[in-house]
Amino acid sequence: MSMEIFRRSGFDKPLFITMLLMIAFGLIMVFSSSAILAAEKYQKTFHFLIHQLIGVGIGLIIITFIITRKSPFYQNQTFIYGLLVLSLILLAVCLFMPAIGRTNRWIIFFGLRFQPSELAKLSLILYLAHYLNKKKEKINNFQTFFPALAVLMLSIILIIKEPDYGTALLIFFTCALMFFMGGLRLHYFFYLGIFSLGFFMFYLFKAPYRLSRVLAFISPASDPQGTGFHAIQSKLAIGSGGLLGVSIGESTQKLFFLPCAHTDYIYAIVGEELGLIGTLTVLLLFGIILWRGVIISRKAPNLFCKLLAAGITFAICTQALANISIVVGLGPSTGLPLPLFSYGRSSAICTLLGLGILLHISQRKSGQRKK
Repeated sequence: MSMEIFRRSGFDKPLFITMLLMIAFGLIMVFSSSAILAAEKYQKTFHFLIHQLIGVGIGLIIITFIITRKSPFYQNQTFIYGLLVLSLILLAVCLFMPAIGRTNRWIIFFGLRFQPSELAKLSLILYLAHYLNKKKEKINNFQTFFPALAVLMLSIILIIKEPDYGTALLIFFTCALMFFMGGLRLHYFFYLGIFSLGFFMFYLFKAPYRLSRVLAFISPASDPQGTGFHAIQSKLAIGSGGLLGVSIGESTQKLFFLPCAHTDYIYAIVGEELGLIGTLTVLLLFGIILWRGVIISRKAPNLFCKLLAAGITFAICTQALANISIVVGLGPSTGLPLPLFSYGRSSAICTLLGLGILLHISQRKSGQRKK
């Protein structure tokens, strides 16, 4: 008879060590890239580092809780649907919150800010893993496929309204991969591709600033002091780093030349201060996350865990690839942070929650009950 074996100390060690290295590396770079801005804006050099430490600390507490529990609570239907409903409610409430930087991406509660789109990303992955596992025999019936698609599109519309076009795109492609792994037939992807192309093109042309970002990507030199400023300064930062960089803390681009140096463009500061060696190290760390995530997905004890592990891994690594591509000038700006490196408590907490679930899946394996 088949059964499931839980190994409390059997979590994936390479993934765990890589995660800790990324946390440490990320904290160093957050402080290095933000100290001057924090002193100028808040008169506290450690302001951003302290807030990042809080997010990382909460995330590590969550991971400790997850990997010490035998029961896979994230597989509970009440938890999955509860988290999904909570995410949708928070996304809707965001639209009525005071705008920060002309966007409504944050819930503000007693002075603390939380970005629900980060939670929505994980809750949708959980929901789809559960739904595709439960409906695996009927997923190619349109009546079965449509509810999952409707939930996905509702979430994407709410996120685009914030507006957060980059996260909406990331969620769409992550969920499309999960549909594929869940057995959805290719002809659905043809129709889904046509629909999504029209949908995202509509919102692209609806907002002039999004078109400006695309044009800036194509020709940043055409408006070096305007739409092309981020791209030019980012390339200058990476180019000036050379092989070994100018050393930690010695970046000049973070001195109010490169906007969002501690968030969206922190990879450029890594390139400037630690050079090619630093940037390749970051790529290597995400490569290990991808490698271990794929292995965990392949060895997962059931379809739900396979889909969940693949979705979490793909979301983290695709977001990292998108951020790095933008920084080096291979894509238009989207506002996506670099997971575990960019400043952001919401991103840190939700990324670590996802990695905690991934570690817990690695603790579980299929076995045979002895007669």
